Amino acid sequence: MLMVNWDGILVTVSLIVAFIASFTALDIAGRMAAVRGRRALLWLPGGGAAMGIGIWAMHFIGMLAMMMPLTTRYDIPLTLGSLLLAIVGSATALWFAASRAVLTLRRWLAGTLTLGGSIIGMHYIGMRALLISPAIRWDALLVAVSCVVAIGASGLALWLAFHLRRNLRGVLLLRLGAALVMGIAVAGMHYIGMAAAHFSTHSMIDHQGFSAQGLAVWVTIITLSILGLTLLASMLDAQLQAAKLAYRLTRANRELKQLAMRDGLTGLPNRIMLEQQLDRSLRRASREDHPLALMFMDLDGFKAVNDAWGHHIGDRLLRAVAERLNDNLPETAMLARLGGDEFVVMLNEANRAQAGQVAGTLVKAIDAPFDLARYQLRVSLSVGIALFPEHGRTRKILMLNADAAMYHTKQSGRNGWHFFEPAMHTLTQHQLQLATDLWAALDRQELRLFYQPQFSTGNQQPLGFEALLRWQHPTRGLLTPEKFLARAEKTGLIVSIGNWVINEACRQLRQWHTGGHPEWSVAVNLSALQFQQHDLLNTVRDALARHQLPAGSLTLEIAESVTMRDPAFSQQIIAALASLGVRIAIDNFGIGYANLLQLKHLAASELKIDRNFINSLRADSEDATVVRAMLTMAHGLNLDMVAEGVETAEQQQLLTRLGFTTLQGYLLGKPLPAERVAQAIASPP
Repeated sequence: MLMVNWDGILVTVSLIVAFIASFTALDIAGRMAAVRGRRALLWLPGGGAAMGIGIWAMHFIGMLAMMMPLTTRYDIPLTLGSLLLAIVGSATALWFAASRAVLTLRRWLAGTLTLGGSIIGMHYIGMRALLISPAIRWDALLVAVSCVVAIGASGLALWLAFHLRRNLRGVLLLRLGAALVMGIAVAGMHYIGMAAAHFSTHSMIDHQGFSAQGLAVWVTIITLSILGLTLLASMLDAQLQAAKLAYRLTRANRELKQLAMRDGLTGLPNRIMLEQQLDRSLRRASREDHPLALMFMDLDGFKAVNDAWGHHIGDRLLRAVAERLNDNLPETAMLARLGGDEFVVMLNEANRAQAGQVAGTLVKAIDAPFDLARYQLRVSLSVGIALFPEHGRTRKILMLNADAAMYHTKQSGRNGWHFFEPAMHTLTQHQLQLATDLWAALDRQELRLFYQPQFSTGNQQPLGFEALLRWQHPTRGLLTPEKFLARAEKTGLIVSIGNWVINEACRQLRQWHTGGHPEWSVAVNLSALQFQQHDLLNTVRDALARHQLPAGSLTLEIAESVTMRDPAFSQQIIAALASLGVRIAIDNFGIGYANLLQLKHLAASELKIDRNFINSLRADSEDATVVRAMLTMAHGLNLDMVAEGVETAEQQQLLTRLGFTTLQGYLLGKPLPAERVAQAIASPP
């Protein structure tokens, strides 16, 4: 057998190449996991080529390290074929290991066999490329061991490539260690395979093909260059992605900061930005002894527009108001929106006269009508002004005083402006205290329900009652809803109050049923906010079940304007309520906002005509003609028609002749607490 020696330098170089190739494979797997789409597909052939060339080069350099007493030459097609097999196998293995979020057992086994088979094929095809005769004799046992090692090394390589593909903290050291293990495993397979080869003492070299002397140098240089360039490209790509991520994070933070400082509807500065700018302006005004004016503004009549035409028109109106205010302000002024229909203007270096002039200009500008689509809408502006340093030297005090002055303007007739005066705090504190007391009213059981009877036309016995809210304030006496409901709606407390009303009305009705009036029913008004609550159905269902009431004995009254804000949503909610069995009444009907085509899709039981029609109703008036048309429409839709606000015998007679089924009003019965209802019914007016 021909004696074979080994070149230690080339053996060392082959081990280094195996290590670098393994590390490159792990790094490429990490790159593929870090990117998506086309960029991941671009890394696949590049990474496969780098890994395949590295493994092939390690094998080839290992063969060149084999020192024989012959000048070795290699078959060109077989040598290139072994290289191609290594590249294809490596690319396929990378695809198995790094292209999916989960490395299943099936994919791992398929990748292991693919990579292992390509390494085995590359090695033995490369050995076959050695132009020597007679042919190499193989030790079957060592060949089998080399195949097992190749497959085991491939499985280990894929497992490490998958689990070390994420760029987590400390992963570089882990990849270096894993690359060392993989390199030793791949090199071990090669040298075991080389040990399995036996050469005859009569071996001869074919003088065709590549010579070994030149190959050793350029294979090493080219391979290390390719692997180095691949690693460099990977690191540069990682740096580029990190730079892009940092830029995107910076831009996102900047955009989030802008969003946090701007009103989403109008794009104006919001409260946060206003307070920051006001603090800076106050410091400057104090340092340089400049005046400053702060204006609080509120739109008069905006709620009516919002209720009548819907939120989408209300939002368009707010944007139009913001634009008109901006157009009439000096360039140095700052306009902000606090929310709802509340705006604030900060005027730097503005004295009393200048602030009054600007306020007058703004009031006049907003008083002009707004043409929005087919609507011509009108609102007005109430303005309150606080001056620095006359009315305060801090942001909090100035804002509080400007708000008090604005509230005074509203109470004085609206559509105007006032400077702050100390006496205005009394009214403001009154409202703030009322709001504070309202939060505690439910816990203190200060809310009451009064009940106004509803009668069938021509019948002295009531059909049921409408529950009307009252507040028994400990110091201010009995308060009607107009004194506190607006504040409850503004704070959101109206939902809790509304839920309490439903439960209390059902409780009282159960008491009346038990007391001998099972035919009575009760009607409860739903606020706009309560109507939009997701748990309204559960609230109604629970109240009926808790007090064991038939669902048909409860009527829920919903204002016409509320149902028309979002007809599709209203249809859905009203249908769901009706499916419980409760009756639905459309309240304040006839103001003119309802779309009759939408109305017919609402699962309502009755219409309550707006009291404004009743107040002016005469037999020969146009209102009577309108009411008669409403009745005809209601009958066509199988709806009962209820008239509220009946105060005179003439109205009662006329409404009866017109065809109303149910009447309600002071003439027939005033709202009374529950304990006085039975006595009042026993002694009708």
